[in-house]
Amino acid sequence: MITLHEKIDVNRPVEEAFAYVADFRTAQQWDSTTDTARKISKGPVATGTRFELACRYPLGTFALHYTLTRHEPGQVLVLHGTSRFFDVEDEIHFSESATGTRIDYRATFTFRGLLGALAGKFRGGLEKMGRDSVQGLKNALDDKFPAPVLSSSNRRAQQLVFPAITRFTRSGFNKGRKDWLPMSRWMGDKHVVITGANSGLGLATAQALAALGAELTLVIRDERKALGLKQALERETGNGRIHIEIADLSLMAEVERLTQRLKRLEKPIDVLINNAGALFNPRGETSEGFEQSFALLLLSPYRLTLGLKPLLARAGGGRVINVVSGGMYGARLKLPLLEAPREGYSGSAAYARAKRGLMILTEEWAVQWAGEGIVVNAMHPGWANTPGVESSLPLFYRLARPLLRTPEQGADTIVWLAVASEAGLASGKLFLDREPRTTHLFSSTRETEPERAALIQALAGCRRSTPARDCQVVPC
Repeated sequence: MITLHEKIDVNRPVEEAFAYVADFRTAQQWDSTTDTARKISKGPVATGTRFELACRYPLGTFALHYTLTRHEPGQVLVLHGTSRFFDVEDEIHFSESATGTRIDYRATFTFRGLLGALAGKFRGGLEKMGRDSVQGLKNALDDKFPAPVLSSSNRRAQQLVFPAITRFTRSGFNKGRKDWLPMSRWMGDKHVVITGANSGLGLATAQALAALGAELTLVIRDERKALGLKQALERETGNGRIHIEIADLSLMAEVERLTQRLKRLEKPIDVLINNAGALFNPRGETSEGFEQSFALLLLSPYRLTLGLKPLLARAGGGRVINVVSGGMYGARLKLPLLEAPREGYSGSAAYARAKRGLMILTEEWAVQWAGEGIVVNAMHPGWANTPGVESSLPLFYRLARPLLRTPEQGADTIVWLAVASEAGLASGKLFLDREPRTTHLFSSTRETEPERAALIQALAGCRRSTPARDCQVVPC
């Protein structure tokens, strides 16, 4: 039997420190021996919750199964872990200190068979790993990380098209996550609005942020799914602060009504996530006369974000996250084509052009709103296995399915942009896997300053709900 005992003081309130450690999935962020960690039982974190960790020890890499056996909020956590080589009991006490919270961490290892007799031989190595892990926990909770930068490997990759595109895959995600920093910012006092939250990336984002305790306003189109969505999230996370707003965001009248409803609540918005989207084939127009892709993917987030800007400013440090697509790398801003014409229509091309426009808005708003403390960034999820990809791009889906990310992997950077403290230090950037990336892989897709100005002017001309002819999308 070997007992490791460490104490640390962290600059965080007890409630925040306890909540972060209690969800033992965070171990992969701060424990030097943990490669991955996941919750394998249903429901919110409480006594009886089970976790599975993939761990690296001198004995090799193996699974370690933990059960949370004692859960006293703000005071004590006890977890019992089992593996093929040993059992471990982690007992963690929390108390107020002069700097915030004192954490008293004790881990007792009981080795099986011959390893028990040899335990003394690797005591020193275990003690070092214990010190490193607890110091990692302190670093995570102190949360003093620099602004995100592009790594040298990804800088080299994006200079060539093919290596850059390989980063969109599941393999690219796994490669990127090896160097990620912990993400411990408290979300219990944050209000997040997410559009398109009933499936795919939006649902994965809502699940993650609900588990972190954020108050959520989820905007979905289908009223029939509202109650089930709310109940499922509450049941899994224990978060009772989940609200549903019904709106078809392809209709500007409904965008306006949604904006007014949220304004009447007078509740500051800490994070707005513009995620709602779809790829339309064949071409169609909304009942207001707008081409569908333009309406949903560009005009809608433009109007919604401008309408909610006062609530973002009131939050102090509000964040806007625009979900774009790697498909925009092949698209150039062409104002006459924003409302895709019937002749030669391509749903994927219309989608890409709209996302290019949203990226330009991201950059423009970041500059214009910097003085008001609003951070605006875009992200693209890589190639993710979502219902939208399967239904809209069936051939691509069949060919690329083994390479596709899970919805949770695709949504990871959305969650990071909403949560991480250091993400608030960058604005006007495009992110993939928590790193800023180039917005153009080809010089031929770069727009001019007059074209950017003309885009803003054209969108500003679409202020009224109807008719579409009031929107003057004209050549520069």
